[in-house]
Amino acid sequence: MELNKYLNESQDPKTVEKVLKKINELLTREEKVEYVAVQKKPAVNFSPDSVALTNKRIIFCRPKTFGLSMDFQDFLWKEIADCHIKEGILGATFTAKKVKGGGIISMDYLPKAQARLLYRYAQEREEEMEEYRRQRELENSRARAGGGITVHTSNDRNEETEKQNDPLENLKKLKQLLEQDLISQEEFENKKGEILSKL
Repeated sequence: MELNKYLNESQDPKTVEKVLKKINELLTREEKVEYVAVQKKPAVNFSPDSVALTNKRIIFCRPKTFGLSMDFQDFLWKEIADCHIKEGILGATFTAKKVKGGGIISMDYLPKAQARLLYRYAQEREEEMEEYRRQRELENSRARAGGGITVHTSNDRNEETEKQNDPLENLKKLKQLLEQDLISQEEFENKKGEILSKL
């Protein structure tokens, strides 16, 4: 285990080593730890809490019984709707909000440099997950709109072909997709241009 790559923002080496040892036992296939931030309370900091970010999830690590055991709370990136940091005099608070139920989990007294890196990494994952959720919604909408397998007679096919070739019908469908936020304004304009060019 290469510890130094996790100690760039003055993390406590002993805490990071202990956390990584435990977290590595929990990792799934192709999951790897990207960053670890360690709490730094102003007074007693005997067994600090920490946040580990992997390429698949956020893991909040909270030692119990003087560091002899540890509570883990983890959330897949696709379960996270939003992450924030709030900086104060004695450090920063990192907050993650869940998609379903809107539950919030946070950790305070994180050194500001570490909290900023947590936030930056979380924002990158959020963007990826936003695109993933958008694609899923688009697929679900297509399926609801009749993307399944259907059997047509030759008359049905002729009517269907005429409908598909009708520019006004296609523009209406395209407008609905835009209004439902299933396509971007740019995608709408491009497709609209294609349809109008065939007139």
